Amino acid sequence: MLWSNDLDEAVRKAQVLVEALNWIRRFRGKYVVIKLGGSTLEDRDAINKFLTDVIFMETVGMHPVIVHGGGKAINKAVEAAGIESRWVQGRRYTDPETLQIATDVLAHEICSSLVQEIERQGAQAIGLHFDSENSLIAEKLILKDDSGNPIDLGAVGQVSRVNCDLIKEKCRSGLIPIIPSVGLDENGNRYNINADTAAAAVARDLEVEKLVFLSDVSGIYLDPNDPETLQSHLTIGRVRELIADGTISSGMIPKVEAALEALDVGVHKVHIVDGRKPHTVLLEIYSNTGIGTEIVQ
Repeated sequence: MLWSNDLDEAVRKAQVLVEALNWIRRFRGKYVVIKLGGSTLEDRDAINKFLTDVIFMETVGMHPVIVHGGGKAINKAVEAAGIESRWVQGRRYTDPETLQIATDVLAHEICSSLVQEIERQGAQAIGLHFDSENSLIAEKLILKDDSGNPIDLGAVGQVSRVNCDLIKEKCRSGLIPIIPSVGLDENGNRYNINADTAAAAVARDLEVEKLVFLSDVSGIYLDPNDPETLQSHLTIGRVRELIADGTISSGMIPKVEAALEALDVGVHKVHIVDGRKPHTVLLEIYSNTGIGTEIVQ
């Protein structure tokens, strides 16, 4: 017989499962893209718990697809190689040596470690990149200065097309696709791609139900110093107002702009959650209240 406290805990767990049931049925067979990066990649324990959440999603019938960056790890590797990083309009200038280091870190270190951890936990995953099966078709990114002249960033690219058939085939086979932010052009040249925009492109072309950004903060705040101002629900119009008045600023802007781009082309919802906290992805997707900020059309 269960003691009273044990019984209360068992009932609480059952209530959580019942609450999740509606969402599990609603999202069964749906695709969700999760962008992983930032400080979360520095925390092994947080990564392992996040991947447990991803395995849960796949087990209950959803199709999670992970897109990841690795800026901090690349910075360390470039510095260790004695290369001085050069930044142009907030983006790393990528010469051939830097490109080799960056793509090795992304595909052979980070992606491989994520695949290994998922398999250690009893599920199946596959890295999709230039050294296995490539899913991101890229083209060179050309920015322009204030006078309209092109700015060369080296081997920095943007996604021109996503091989959705490949991703869907892997999901149908029970695999969790993991995609580093590296693309190949039609001639086989590698390009380093911003991970936020890469995730948005995958979400766009897959026509996903949800795009989730794991961030270093819990979402969008009206006042970063006041936890009570966390916005659980925002529309595209309201987000643009917050960018215009400076409430959304600095490092959050590229992430939010990628979110807006995804929503503009048909993604239903974008979520920004704190990847350092346990089970934030499950709480955001499979509960009635959520835990971060959702942005909708």
